[in-house]
This record gives sequence, structure tokens and C-alpha cells, in this order.
Amino acid sequence: MTERERFQKKLFRHVTELRVRNYEVDWQGIVHNAVYLLYFEVGRVEYLKQIGAALDLSGIRGHSKVVLVRNEIDYASSLAFDENLEVHTRISTIRNSSFLMEGMLVRKESGQAVSTNIAHHVWLDPGTNAPLRVPDTFRKLVQAYEGAQCSITWSVDET
Repeated sequence: MTERERFQKKLFRHVTELRVRNYEVDWQGIVHNAVYLLYFEVGRVEYLKQIGAALDLSGIRGHSKVVLVRNEIDYASSLAFDENLEVHTRISTIRNSSFLMEGMLVRKESGQAVSTNIAHHVWLDPGTNAPLRVPDTFRKLVQAYEGAQCSITWSVDET
């Protein structure tokens, strides 16, 4: 799948609205590049809440944990103080022990794409930090929300 195909707004069902705050702007008068990662994280958390995934300390400290192992980001345009944004978020792929969350930052008023993100997550055993199979309960939540837009591996033989 090409980047152009991957980041089409019509593929993203979940949208979180944000506004650029004054302390996110650097000495150049634009949003600091590291803040974009925070925007994508806000979108991912809101997405997981929306689909009904457990996001509480008992789940985080419980039988498994999910870690971010790779974060890819492309910047297309800068942002300024007080701009309204939309963070479009989706899960595009679930493999044996990992899943991909993709995001697009979009200017609300113009619809212009500002940045794209692919975040690679791995499900781990909290005692050993060994990869665990993504639970079927999570797969089913994503499948119910994303439908055919998400590629889900159901076999335990693939990673």
C-alpha cells in the first residue's frame, strides 16, 4: 500500500479535535516538531476509548502490557498558535503480537494534511517482557469498529 493510499481521510472513522496551545509553539513561532507526536498519542488514546478498549491502571499493570516500539512521522506543513486540528486515527493492521495505528493531522478549516504517523505497538507479558498474542477480544473490538479497513491476522503462526 502506498502512502497516498494509506492516508486517505475516508479510511479514518475516528477524529479527535484539538487546538494548538501557546506553550506548544517554539522560538520559530511554529509548533515544535516533538508536539506532533503528542497530538498523535491523544488521537490514539481517544480512539482506544471509543472502541471500548480497557485503558485503566489495572489493565496496564495486569496480565499484559502494550508498548510503542516504533514511531514513524512525516511532516508536510507547520502549525501555528490557536489553529484548530483534527487527528484522524485508525488501526490498519493486527498481526500475531503487534498492531499498527495510523494517524493524520489535518487543519480543520482547510482540510489540509499537516502530518502523518504510523505507530507500531507490541503486546507483552508484563513479567517477562516477551511478546504475547494480541487478545481476540481486542481483535474483535477493532474488527467491529474498522470492518474490512483493518487487516487482521487470526492465525497464531504469523507475526
